Amino acid sequence: QVQLVESGGGLVQPGGSLRLSCAASGSIFSVNNMGWYRQAPGKQREYVARITKGGITNYADSVKDRFTISRDNAKNTVFLQMNSLKPEDTAVYFCSANIVWHGVTTDYWGQGTQVTVSS
Repeated sequence: QVQLVESGGGLVQPGGSLRLSCAASGSIFSVNNMGWYRQAPGKQREYVARITKGGITNYADSVKDRFTISRDNAKNTVFLQMNSLKPEDTAVYFCSANIVWHGVTTDYWGQGTQVTVSS
């Protein structure tokens, strides 16, 4: 069994910053890609950013140059540093991880953390 636990969400004013964390634990041999997605009210879940085990990153155009994804492989943890936040960044943010155990690769999701950008 694998758990992804997110933290770091909250309320922030436009232009502010937040840092999200997501730690994977449980039956893990290795963790491949880790990423972040978000879902705003009334909208579909959308891709935000991804990082490979080797540290190669990719971002959605809407967050490029404002958000930075990173990871700590020793702790199976992924981070999302969010700067210059805008009201349209308001959403529930979910982390994802592609995890290998006994030769089987499975995608797991966290429970989500709320980010609200408002004055």
